Amino acid sequence: MKQLISLKVNGTTHEVAVEPYWTLLNVIRDHLGLTGTKRGCDSGDCGACTVIMNGKPVNSCLVLAVDARDRDILTIEGLAQDGKLHPLQEAFIEKGGIQCGYCTPGMIMMAKALLDENPRPTEAQVRQAIAGNLCRCTGYVKIVEAILAASEAMTPAKP
Repeated sequence: MKQLISLKVNGTTHEVAVEPYWTLLNVIRDHLGLTGTKRGCDSGDCGACTVIMNGKPVNSCLVLAVDARDRDILTIEGLAQDGKLHPLQEAFIEKGGIQCGYCTPGMIMMAKALLDENPRPTEAQVRQAIAGNLCRCTGYVKIVEAILAASEAMTPAKP
């Protein structure tokens, strides 16, 4: 039996009637039309569906939509502001951190959560943070470079 829940996604509150077994990923993609969040493995192993919920990265394929009610959810679509890409998005493009692009939204959301918590991570910290996000194309080098470049752009070094 469907129940009406309130989801705050990218700053906008949505009232959605959901089945109790629907995942947050299903609702984001199929009912809110935000297809930037990718469906990968549906088992929490690939990170393609990563979103930020209440400031923490989560695999949206593992979160029931009813458990996300009244939480603050950020998807890849919510990063750009006033038509301007987020520095992470720009860095992924400039550094070639995207190839097929399938893992990119999840990688960027994981990187955003990392940089929110640690604005100047080391390369090892970046690699640790994205360890749960799989990429079959890039070999991770350009992704790590992009995250480090975004870190520098977002928080210039102190003199």
